[in-house]
Amino acid sequence: MDFFLIFITGIVATTLGTLAGGGGLISLPVMLLLGVPIHSAIGANKVSNTISSYFSFLYLLRKKELDFRKSVWIIPVSLFGGVAGGAIAAVITPEQLYVLAIILLVCVFISSFLRKTIFKGDRKLIPSFKSVTGVYGIGLYDGLFGPGQGTLMLYLLSSLNLSYINAVGLVRLATFSSCFGAAITYIAAGSIIWSLTISLMAGSWLGAQLGVRVARKIKPAIISPILKSVTFLLILQLIFDQL
Repeated sequence: MDFFLIFITGIVATTLGTLAGGGGLISLPVMLLLGVPIHSAIGANKVSNTISSYFSFLYLLRKKELDFRKSVWIIPVSLFGGVAGGAIAAVITPEQLYVLAIILLVCVFISSFLRKTIFKGDRKLIPSFKSVTGVYGIGLYDGLFGPGQGTLMLYLLSSLNLSYINAVGLVRLATFSSCFGAAITYIAAGSIIWSLTISLMAGSWLGAQLGVRVARKIKPAIISPILKSVTFLLILQLIFDQL
């Protein structure tokens, strides 16, 4: 197996995932093309995302871009959502999961054109009905299916009038929470190929560090087309997988 290619894949996928979500568009197909079993590929993604999201969140916290005390509530809400999603996934078919994911992403894609401004606010994230149900629902989606979780979180946080850099940090925190439980599940099930996972994890860590540094300098005006492009590609990937 080409572990250097896996390492480079981790860098590229996590850099994109940090900026706009959708890193799974790159990492999962590459691993499947290399012949990695599906459960091992997903497990590698969950483990590497847990580590990379933790350190990228920590970087933004140290730079005082986030207030951890006011955002810590995301951890249990996202974690419980992920657990609930995993439980639901056990009782519905993969075909139903794909249809649900496509419908959700199409709705988000359409709504993205109706919103004139994006990431021009400066509010802090506080627990409210919209924020709590939104974070829980996206955590549930992550546990249920996964691809697009970061992109959906960015849309949610933009609608709550957060700044882009604040949203990036909170997405990384939510990703850490939902992936942590999933990673433990895959490890316990013996699905992890550790040589593969460590290669992806090393690349993901580097990509996350690059992503958060770029995010601090990027202009909010260019985020909207990036998010729309990532969402459109996610929809195409899901439709292609069903053909």
